[in-house]
Amino acid sequence: MRHRIQTIDLSLTTPLTLPPDRRAAQLVALGLAHSGDSFVWAGLCALAWILGNAQWKMRAVVVFAGLVVAEIVVIGIKMCIRRPRPPGEAGRIYRKADPFSFPSGHAARATILSALAIVFGPWIAALAIVVWSPFMILSRIAIGIHYVFDVLGGILLGALLTVGLLGIAPLITSWM
Repeated sequence: MRHRIQTIDLSLTTPLTLPPDRRAAQLVALGLAHSGDSFVWAGLCALAWILGNAQWKMRAVVVFAGLVVAEIVVIGIKMCIRRPRPPGEAGRIYRKADPFSFPSGHAARATILSALAIVFGPWIAALAIVVWSPFMILSRIAIGIHYVFDVLGGILLGALLTVGLLGIAPLITSWM
């Protein structure tokens, strides 16, 4: 059964992966992939906290809590499942720092960010994040560091974590 699932996953992933000779497209996809890195979003949370009013501080705290929880849960699942990344050379920094692919932490993060932006606003940020998210998620497949099922697992995980996060958001922000 596992072999059958992996075969289906590979057949879905292969047509979405950029060939090495498409260097310009690879660079664009790599830039998109890095735009979903946790340090980028942690930095944006810090800026929102430093420069923002009380509402932006609340958003920053809830988003940062979501990022931290997602990172911990994703790493825990990856250490248990230990699915190797697809073969290839692209995305070396990801391959060295994190050799496992399931679930995609970037997809989980993008799902959390999209949902929280929709819930907390402002609408322009929500629109920007919701439009950006699928491109960033697909870039992870395009550069060859995730399979389709990795990102689908990350999206599902992100949705589940968001539900829990929204349930405890009042507790997280009650000290503010």
